[in-house]
This record gives sequence, structure tokens and C-alpha cells, in this order.
Amino acid sequence: MARGVARGDQRERDRQRAQARRPVAKGRDDGLTPEQRRERDAKALQEKAARKAAQAAGGGDAKAGKGAGKSAGKK
Repeated sequence: MARGVARGDQRERDRQRAQARRPVAKGRDDGLTPEQRRERDAKALQEKAARKAAQAAGGGDAKAGKGAGKSAGKK
């Protein structure tokens, strides 16, 4: 009988060790519903696209010159 108890104890210790090794899940503990999360992510993507467009408009001339030179060299 003592063998069965020790075996159960070993399983419990193994479970605890395995749980301690698992990485902590991030991102899902933000308290948002899936719909709220989608809205937040969509807004973040829109802001990112707006920043990228503004950057391309402001410094796009330098990049366009480099790109044109590369494609001219390939022809």
C-alpha cells in the first residue's frame, strides 16, 4: 500500500514541476471580450497604417529615388 501512495505523490510532484516549467500565457488576461479585442487591434492597425503613410509621404522622395535607380539598373 505504501508503494501506491508514494507513486501518487510522485505524480503530483511531476505535475507541479511541469506546471512550473510552462510559460505564463500572455495577452488573454486583459479582461476584454473577443469583440473588444478585435476593435482594439483594428484601431492599432489603422494607426500604424496612418503613421506609415505619413512617413512615406514625408520621406518617400528619397526612397522613390533609390527604388527607381534599382529598377533602372535591372533593365
